[in-house]
Amino acid sequence: MSSPGQHAPQLRRPWVVGVSGASGTPYTAAVLRGLLDAGESVDLVVSRAARLTLLDETGISFRDAHWRDDLAAWLARGADGTPDAFGAPDLSGVRHWAAGDLAAGPSSGSYRAKGMLIVPASTAAAAGVALGLSKDLLQRAASVTLKERRPLVVAVRETPLTGQTLRHLVALDGLGAVVLPVSPGFYAGATHIQDLVNFVAGRALDAIGVEHGLYRRWEGELGGGSRPPGTGS
Repeated sequence: MSSPGQHAPQLRRPWVVGVSGASGTPYTAAVLRGLLDAGESVDLVVSRAARLTLLDETGISFRDAHWRDDLAAWLARGADGTPDAFGAPDLSGVRHWAAGDLAAGPSSGSYRAKGMLIVPASTAAAAGVALGLSKDLLQRAASVTLKERRPLVVAVRETPLTGQTLRHLVALDGLGAVVLPVSPGFYAGATHIQDLVNFVAGRALDAIGVEHGLYRRWEGELGGGSRPPGTGS
């Protein structure tokens, strides 16, 4: 209990970011950079399948014992593969939980989390959450997020979609999740692959109400995407 005149310590309330095995690790990096730039705390859960995808797409091995170094390399990498496209991230607000740790903080509803994003979400991860399987920490944390009525964004990355997957996504929508297909928009004036990645990441952050400057917003003027940022009509 605080003494008179002292302020109580500020409670940490992170966003849980789950990474499944779907292709699209640059989307994860962009979302994480956006959250950290906004001053948000993050709890990170990287599934076993996601580690294989990350290795395949970036050459980065995500290791529990060296997760800070590996995450720093991941966040510094551009969507086009440039190793140091972004500056060194401040990871002081990030906590990593192993995907097999079902006793981790995010596995309990009493853990103070703001909500969760699964970026990218494989169809298997989406199905597991829709069915309440909780086979690993990613699925368990998502189930907790739903039962506690906290925001859950499921950025599904697959095409085409089967009827079974579509039913799972409809079920997630019915449970209160935001189903956010990884579908870049071109009206924002994309000139680089990073712009398309940032558009999707920005829409994911929009869904949870986190401010960012990742893409140019539509302002009702045709041709706005072809003008350089900061210019008028």
